[in-house]
Amino acid sequence: MSKAINETKVLLTNVRLSYPNLFEPKGFEGQEPKYSASLIISKDDKAALKVIKQAIENAKAKGIEDGVWKGNKLPANLKTPVRDGDEERSEDDVYANAYFINANSKYAPAVVGKTKDRSTGRAIELGEDDVYAGCYVNVTVNFYGYSAAGNNGIAAGLGNVQKEADGENLGGRSSAESDFDFEEVDSDDDFLL
Repeated sequence: MSKAINETKVLLTNVRLSYPNLFEPKGFEGQEPKYSASLIISKDDKAALKVIKQAIENAKAKGIEDGVWKGNKLPANLKTPVRDGDEERSEDDVYANAYFINANSKYAPAVVGKTKDRSTGRAIELGEDDVYAGCYVNVTVNFYGYSAAGNNGIAAGLGNVQKEADGENLGGRSSAESDFDFEEVDSDDDFLL
């Protein structure tokens, strides 16, 4: 279940991953390269939406307290990171009945599975083939205020990512398992002898 980690940092659970740049930073139109992802949250996930709303309110208060905005007050044109998929991506069924947040970071997120290595106690890291557009993830996001080039708002900082479950690949790629027929064998069978 999604929850607050602190005033501005949240753990979002079982959200759909889209446009993932988790393993190599990318820059657009001359911008600094960053790690990023679009996080799709069902409008039915009231618990996640409540946690996000509270963290954004806390980020607004912290932005005022830290003097992020001129006059230490909330700007009238403040942008927030939560976007409505039905309005902004109406042509894409994946975003139907959903909100989405575009989160990014200068720093590479840890991208892990749900298991730890017994010998080290560390989470087992996953690769690009494991975590893809369309899978479901748990992710930490930190909300913070910004003021740059006349734009004022609350941004979403991408934290660590944990794969929760597979989902239909949004990149149009299919898996080998869906393309071919296979014979099943136990992985511990020594059939090469």
